[in-house]
Amino acid sequence: MKDYGWVGLGLIAALSAAGVTLFGSIGLEKVNPTLATTLRSIIMMLTLVIVSLFSGQLQTLWQGGSNMDTRAWVFIGLAGLSGAISWLAYFAALQLGVASKISALDRLSVAFIFVLSIFFLGERHSWQGWLGLGLLVSGVYLIAAD
Repeated sequence: MKDYGWVGLGLIAALSAAGVTLFGSIGLEKVNPTLATTLRSIIMMLTLVIVSLFSGQLQTLWQGGSNMDTRAWVFIGLAGLSGAISWLAYFAALQLGVASKISALDRLSVAFIFVLSIFFLGERHSWQGWLGLGLLVSGVYLIAAD
């Protein structure tokens, strides 16, 4: 039997991402986007530290029982850097443009991942995936070009 728990988590992630856009757009009315991103990052960090403490993951890391090798550190570091750049650009864009259009453009990350996963992760995609990619890109264009 397949585990479809990822679907629920994915939907929670999507709803939460919508909250980032809506709440961020409202909060940016009188605030510098870099400061807002910094504050958002601090709140996220505190939340994640608390969750990691209660789950025992930080203790495992500190005691050397984690599977964190150099490769993992490098790629998690790159993911963090990519996320920071994304947030800075996203919040700066929210202050300049329309939230729904910016959010649509941001979702092009799905298209980028789809294509880059072929080269970097060795993934193969079916015709349905390619069709979905075309529809996604078309949808982003229709929303953002409005």
